[in-house]
Amino acid sequence: MNEVRVKRESGGSELDERVVFVNRCSKVVKGGRRFSFSAVVVVGDRLGRVGFGFGKANDVSEAIRKGGDSAKKEMMRVKMDGKTIPHDVIGVCDGGRVLLKPAPGGSGIIAGGGMRPVLEAAGVRDVIGKSLGSKNRLNVVKATINALEQLRTAEEIAAIRG
Repeated sequence: MNEVRVKRESGGSELDERVVFVNRCSKVVKGGRRFSFSAVVVVGDRLGRVGFGFGKANDVSEAIRKGGDSAKKEMMRVKMDGKTIPHDVIGVCDGGRVLLKPAPGGSGIIAGGGMRPVLEAAGVRDVIGKSLGSKNRLNVVKATINALEQLRTAEEIAAIRG
């Protein structure tokens, strides 16, 4: 379900929009079943900015659009060390736990599930990822975002320590 769309922003930067997961939910009413949809969408510029959104609607395309709009509003900057991350980090969201480790150049993204679209959209090229807890893709995406938020560069850590 990894649909990739590249959209050009009004500012001129291209945003990589990936649909991670679409869920169909049904409600039984007098006339039969009424379906609604929810979509997890990841948006990034592949230059260190990434965000995710969760959209719900009665139509798949509308849910994806709402998720994309929400993701664009929630974008954050990822601190990187070249094409990888600066240090090991564990991200947690509910039952989803994610371990991210820096990898040598040329390794690529060794991660699956909901981690890969987040890391690709952020522009991280070399990283090793392991999902430790729940396989729920929404929680894995949230845990990956949480892990990326915890990253600090060597300069920031040196400034904190004095």
